[in-house]
Amino acid sequence: MPANRFNGFTDYGVGIGLRVPHYEHIFAEKPVVDWFEIISENYMVDGGRALKVLDQILDQYRVVQHGVSMYFGSAQPLNREHLKRLKTLTKRTKTPWLSDHLCWGSVDGRYTHDLLPLPYTWEAVETTALRIREVQDFLEIPVAVENVSSYAEFHESEMTEWEFLNEVVHRADCGILLDVNNIYVSSQNHSFDPMVYVNAVPAERVAQIHVAGHSKFEKYTLDTHDHPVLDPVWKMYARAIERVGPTATLLEWDDSIPSFDEVHNEALKANRYLVGAEASVAIASQELEEVHA
Repeated sequence: MPANRFNGFTDYGVGIGLRVPHYEHIFAEKPVVDWFEIISENYMVDGGRALKVLDQILDQYRVVQHGVSMYFGSAQPLNREHLKRLKTLTKRTKTPWLSDHLCWGSVDGRYTHDLLPLPYTWEAVETTALRIREVQDFLEIPVAVENVSSYAEFHESEMTEWEFLNEVVHRADCGILLDVNNIYVSSQNHSFDPMVYVNAVPAERVAQIHVAGHSKFEKYTLDTHDHPVLDPVWKMYARAIERVGPTATLLEWDDSIPSFDEVHNEALKANRYLVGAEASVAIASQELEEVHA
Protein backbone atom coordinates (compact mmCIF):
# COMPACT_ATOMS: atom_id res chain seq x y z
CA MET A 1 0.00 0.00 0.00
CA PRO A 2 1.42 3.46 -0.87
CA ALA A 3 2.86 5.50 1.98
CA ASN A 4 0.84 8.19 3.76
CA ARG A 5 1.14 11.49 1.93
CA PHE A 6 3.49 14.08 3.45
CA ASN A 7 1.87 17.20 4.86
CA GLY A 8 -1.52 16.55 3.31
CA PHE A 9 -0.45 16.89 -0.33
CA THR A 10 -3.54 16.24 -2.41
CA ASP A 11 -3.99 14.12 -5.50
CA TYR A 12 -5.27 16.74 -7.92
CA GLY A 13 -5.41 14.36 -10.88
CA VAL A 14 -3.79 15.23 -14.22
CA GLY A 15 -2.87 18.80 -15.14
CA ILE A 16 -1.07 20.72 -17.85
CA GLY A 17 0.91 23.93 -17.90
CA LEU A 18 -0.99 27.14 -18.60
CA ARG A 19 0.54 28.53 -21.82
CA VAL A 20 -0.22 31.64 -23.87
CA PRO A 21 -1.04 29.81 -27.16
CA HIS A 22 -3.90 28.02 -25.38
CA TYR A 23 -5.59 31.02 -23.73
CA GLU A 24 -8.12 31.58 -26.51
CA HIS A 25 -9.11 27.90 -26.64
CA ILE A 26 -9.50 27.63 -22.87
CA PHE A 27 -11.73 30.67 -22.57
CA ALA A 28 -13.83 29.78 -25.63
CA GLU A 29 -14.22 26.03 -25.10
CA LYS A 30 -13.92 25.74 -21.30
CA PRO A 31 -12.30 22.28 -21.47
CA VAL A 32 -12.49 19.92 -18.51
CA VAL A 33 -9.02 20.01 -16.94
CA ASP A 34 -8.20 18.80 -13.44
CA TRP A 35 -5.78 21.69 -12.82
CA PHE A 36 -3.28 24.07 -14.37
CA GLU A 37 0.30 24.65 -13.31
CA ILE A 38 1.46 28.25 -13.66
CA ILE A 39 5.00 29.60 -13.69
CA SER A 40 4.93 31.93 -10.69
CA GLU A 41 7.32 34.49 -12.16
CA ASN A 42 4.93 35.18 -15.07
CA TYR A 43 2.30 36.51 -12.66
CA MET A 44 4.34 38.30 -9.98
CA VAL A 45 3.24 41.68 -11.32
CA ASP A 46 1.03 44.50 -10.07
CA GLY A 47 -1.56 44.34 -12.84
CA GLY A 48 -2.11 44.04 -16.59
CA ARG A 49 -3.12 41.19 -18.88
CA ALA A 50 -1.24 38.48 -17.00
CA LEU A 51 -3.28 38.91 -13.81
CA LYS A 52 -6.50 39.41 -15.75
CA VAL A 53 -5.97 36.07 -17.49
CA LEU A 54 -5.00 34.41 -14.22
CA ASP A 55 -8.15 35.62 -12.48
CA GLN A 56 -10.25 34.24 -15.32
CA ILE A 57 -8.53 30.88 -14.94
CA LEU A 58 -8.98 30.92 -11.16
CA ASP A 59 -12.71 31.46 -11.61
CA GLN A 60 -12.96 28.05 -13.28
CA TYR A 61 -9.92 25.92 -12.46
CA ARG A 62 -7.57 24.86 -9.70
CA VAL A 63 -4.04 26.20 -10.02
CA VAL A 64 -0.69 25.08 -8.59
CA GLN A 65 2.33 27.41 -8.66
CA HIS A 66 5.71 26.33 -10.01
CA GLY A 67 8.78 28.56 -9.81
CA VAL A 68 11.97 28.79 -11.86
CA SER A 69 14.12 31.31 -9.98
CA MET A 70 14.24 30.47 -6.27
CA TYR A 71 17.65 28.77 -6.66
CA PHE A 72 17.52 26.98 -3.33
CA GLY A 73 21.14 25.91 -3.71
CA SER A 74 22.64 29.37 -4.24
CA ALA A 75 24.80 30.62 -1.36
CA GLN A 76 23.56 34.23 -1.33
CA PRO A 77 20.74 35.44 0.98
CA LEU A 78 17.16 35.02 -0.19
CA ASN A 79 15.61 37.92 -2.08
CA ARG A 80 13.00 39.23 0.38
CA GLU A 81 11.23 41.40 -2.19
CA HIS A 82 10.85 38.35 -4.44
CA LEU A 83 9.43 36.36 -1.53
CA LYS A 84 6.93 39.10 -0.68
CA ARG A 85 5.65 39.18 -4.25
CA LEU A 86 5.53 35.40 -4.31
CA LYS A 87 3.51 35.27 -1.10
CA THR A 88 1.04 37.81 -2.48
CA LEU A 89 0.55 35.56 -5.50
CA THR A 90 0.07 32.43 -3.39
CA LYS A 91 -2.72 34.16 -1.52
CA ARG A 92 -4.35 35.11 -4.83
CA THR A 93 -4.15 31.61 -6.30
CA LYS A 94 -4.64 29.67 -3.05
CA THR A 95 -2.10 27.19 -4.38
CA PRO A 96 -2.00 24.14 -2.08
CA TRP A 97 1.79 23.95 -2.36
CA LEU A 98 4.59 25.72 -4.18
CA SER A 99 7.31 24.01 -6.16
CA ASP A 100 10.73 25.11 -7.42
CA HIS A 101 13.98 23.47 -8.41
CA LEU A 102 16.76 21.85 -6.41
CA CYS A 103 19.54 23.78 -8.11
CA TRP A 104 21.56 26.98 -8.06
CA GLY A 105 21.64 29.81 -10.58
CA SER A 106 22.67 33.11 -9.01
CA VAL A 107 25.87 34.66 -7.66
CA ASP A 108 26.20 38.08 -5.97
CA GLY A 109 22.81 39.20 -7.25
CA ARG A 110 23.49 38.13 -10.84
CA TYR A 111 21.08 35.55 -12.25
CA THR A 112 21.94 32.97 -14.91
CA HIS A 113 18.27 32.19 -15.65
CA ASP A 114 19.30 28.55 -15.82
CA LEU A 115 18.77 25.56 -13.53
CA LEU A 116 22.32 24.50 -12.66
CA PRO A 117 23.08 21.24 -10.85
CA LEU A 118 24.58 21.30 -7.37
CA PRO A 119 27.63 19.50 -6.01
CA TYR A 120 26.21 16.69 -3.88
CA THR A 121 28.10 17.53 -0.70
CA TRP A 122 27.10 17.68 2.96
CA GLU A 123 27.78 21.42 2.97
CA ALA A 124 25.35 21.87 0.07
CA VAL A 125 22.78 19.74 1.90
CA GLU A 126 22.89 22.07 4.92
CA THR A 127 22.82 25.30 2.90
CA THR A 128 20.01 24.16 0.62
CA ALA A 129 17.83 22.70 3.37
CA LEU A 130 18.13 25.88 5.42
CA ARG A 131 16.98 28.05 2.51
CA ILE A 132 14.03 25.77 1.77
CA ARG A 133 12.98 25.97 5.43
CA GLU A 134 13.20 29.76 5.33
CA VAL A 135 11.03 29.92 2.19
CA GLN A 136 8.48 27.48 3.58
CA ASP A 137 8.23 29.38 6.86
CA PHE A 138 7.88 32.73 5.11
CA LEU A 139 5.24 31.60 2.59
CA GLU A 140 3.31 29.56 5.19
CA ILE A 141 2.50 26.83 2.66
CA PRO A 142 4.22 23.52 1.86
CA VAL A 143 7.15 23.59 -0.57
CA ALA A 144 8.11 20.79 -2.96
CA VAL A 145 11.55 20.72 -4.60
CA GLU A 146 12.10 19.37 -8.11
CA ASN A 147 15.06 17.31 -9.24
CA VAL A 148 16.63 18.89 -12.34
CA SER A 149 18.08 17.36 -15.49
CA SER A 150 21.86 17.72 -15.60
CA TYR A 151 24.66 17.65 -18.13
CA ALA A 152 27.71 17.97 -15.86
CA GLU A 153 28.88 16.50 -12.57
CA PHE A 154 31.13 17.78 -9.78
CA HIS A 155 34.22 15.87 -8.66
CA GLU A 156 33.52 17.19 -5.15
CA SER A 157 30.25 15.24 -4.83
CA GLU A 158 30.11 12.99 -1.78
CA MET A 159 26.91 11.10 -2.59
CA THR A 160 24.53 10.26 -5.44
CA GLU A 161 21.89 12.71 -6.61
CA TRP A 162 19.06 10.72 -5.04
CA GLU A 163 20.90 10.49 -1.73
CA PHE A 164 21.38 14.25 -1.87
CA LEU A 165 17.69 14.83 -2.61
CA ASN A 166 16.66 12.56 0.24
CA GLU A 167 18.95 14.30 2.74
CA VAL A 168 17.76 17.77 1.69
CA VAL A 169 14.02 17.06 1.91
CA HIS A 170 14.45 15.29 5.26
CA ARG A 171 16.36 18.19 6.81
CA ALA A 172 14.14 20.82 5.22
CA ASP A 173 10.98 18.86 6.08
CA CYS A 174 9.58 19.59 2.62
CA GLY A 175 8.04 17.69 -0.27
CA ILE A 176 9.33 16.47 -3.62
CA LEU A 177 8.23 17.33 -7.13
CA LEU A 178 9.49 14.16 -8.80
CA ASP A 179 10.33 14.79 -12.45
CA VAL A 180 10.77 11.33 -13.93
CA ASN A 181 11.81 12.72 -17.30
CA ASN A 182 14.61 14.68 -15.66
CA ILE A 183 15.76 11.50 -13.92
CA TYR A 184 15.83 9.67 -17.24
CA VAL A 185 17.73 12.49 -18.99
CA SER A 186 20.34 12.64 -16.24
CA SER A 187 20.67 8.85 -16.17
CA GLN A 188 21.52 8.84 -19.87
CA ASN A 189 24.05 11.63 -19.46
CA HIS A 190 25.71 10.19 -16.36
CA SER A 191 25.26 6.42 -16.85
CA PHE A 192 23.18 5.33 -13.88
CA ASP A 193 20.05 3.19 -13.60
CA PRO A 194 17.04 5.56 -13.42
CA MET A 195 14.90 2.95 -11.67
CA VAL A 196 17.35 2.91 -8.77
CA TYR A 197 16.64 6.64 -8.37
CA VAL A 198 12.86 6.18 -8.51
CA ASN A 199 12.99 3.35 -5.98
CA ALA A 200 15.19 5.36 -3.58
CA VAL A 201 12.95 8.41 -3.26
CA PRO A 202 10.89 8.59 -0.01
CA ALA A 203 7.42 7.91 -1.39
CA GLU A 204 5.59 9.74 1.40
CA ARG A 205 7.22 13.06 0.44
CA VAL A 206 6.23 13.07 -3.23
CA ALA A 207 3.73 15.88 -3.73
CA GLN A 208 3.64 16.02 -7.51
CA ILE A 209 5.11 14.31 -10.57
CA HIS A 210 6.26 15.79 -13.89
CA VAL A 211 6.41 13.92 -17.18
CA ALA A 212 7.74 15.38 -20.42
CA GLY A 213 9.43 14.67 -23.72
CA HIS A 214 13.19 14.70 -24.28
CA SER A 215 15.57 14.50 -27.25
CA LYS A 216 18.47 12.10 -27.72
CA PHE A 217 21.58 13.30 -29.53
CA GLU A 218 24.79 11.48 -30.36
CA LYS A 219 26.65 12.37 -27.16
CA TYR A 220 23.95 13.52 -24.76
CA THR A 221 20.22 13.58 -23.99
CA LEU A 222 18.45 16.95 -23.66
CA ASP A 223 15.35 17.89 -21.65
CA THR A 224 13.49 19.65 -24.50
CA HIS A 225 9.79 19.47 -23.56
CA ASP A 226 8.89 19.70 -27.23
CA HIS A 227 7.16 16.41 -28.07
CA PRO A 228 5.21 13.54 -26.47
CA VAL A 229 6.51 11.53 -23.53
CA LEU A 230 8.71 8.63 -24.61
CA ASP A 231 8.10 5.04 -23.49
CA PRO A 232 10.98 4.69 -20.98
CA VAL A 233 9.68 7.76 -19.12
CA TRP A 234 6.16 6.32 -18.96
CA LYS A 235 7.67 3.13 -17.50
CA MET A 236 9.40 5.17 -14.81
CA TYR A 237 6.16 7.03 -14.13
CA ALA A 238 4.34 3.72 -13.75
CA ARG A 239 6.87 2.59 -11.15
CA ALA A 240 6.68 5.92 -9.31
CA ILE A 241 2.88 5.73 -9.12
CA GLU A 242 3.13 2.12 -7.96
CA ARG A 243 5.27 3.33 -5.06
CA VAL A 244 3.59 6.63 -4.11
CA GLY A 245 -0.02 6.02 -5.10
CA PRO A 246 -2.30 8.47 -6.94
CA THR A 247 -0.39 11.75 -7.17
CA ALA A 248 -0.94 15.10 -8.88
CA THR A 249 0.67 14.65 -12.30
CA LEU A 250 1.60 17.29 -14.85
CA LEU A 251 2.71 17.08 -18.48
CA GLU A 252 5.30 19.69 -19.44
CA TRP A 253 5.22 20.85 -23.07
CA ASP A 254 7.05 24.16 -23.42
CA ASP A 255 8.43 24.33 -26.97
CA SER A 256 6.90 23.66 -30.39
CA ILE A 257 3.59 23.75 -28.50
CA PRO A 258 0.79 22.00 -30.43
CA SER A 259 -2.96 22.43 -30.00
CA PHE A 260 -4.52 22.39 -26.57
CA ASP A 261 -6.26 19.09 -27.29
CA GLU A 262 -3.02 17.37 -28.33
CA VAL A 263 -1.25 18.49 -25.15
CA HIS A 264 -4.21 17.55 -22.94
CA ASN A 265 -4.65 14.14 -24.56
CA GLU A 266 -0.97 13.37 -24.04
CA ALA A 267 -1.29 14.34 -20.37
CA LEU A 268 -4.34 12.14 -19.91
CA LYS A 269 -2.29 9.06 -20.82
CA ALA A 270 -1.21 9.21 -17.18
CA ASN A 271 -4.69 8.07 -16.15
CA ARG A 272 -3.98 4.50 -17.22
CA TYR A 273 -1.46 4.31 -14.36
CA LEU A 274 -3.39 6.44 -11.87
CA VAL A 275 -6.50 4.26 -12.19
CA GLY A 276 -4.44 1.18 -11.36
CA ALA A 277 -2.94 2.92 -8.33
CA GLU A 278 -6.37 3.96 -7.07
CA ALA A 279 -7.59 0.37 -7.38
CA SER A 280 -4.56 -0.85 -5.41
CA VAL A 281 -5.24 1.67 -2.65
CA ALA A 282 -8.90 0.64 -2.46
CA ILE A 283 -8.00 -3.06 -2.22
CA ALA A 284 -5.38 -2.42 0.46
CA SER A 285 -7.82 -0.31 2.47
CA GLN A 286 -10.49 -3.00 2.26
CA GLU A 287 -8.03 -5.68 3.39
CA LEU A 288 -7.00 -3.51 6.32
CA GLU A 289 -10.62 -3.02 7.37
CA GLU A 290 -11.21 -6.77 7.22
CA VAL A 291 -8.20 -7.38 9.44
CA HIS A 292 -9.56 -5.02 12.07
CA ALA A 293 -13.16 -6.16 11.74
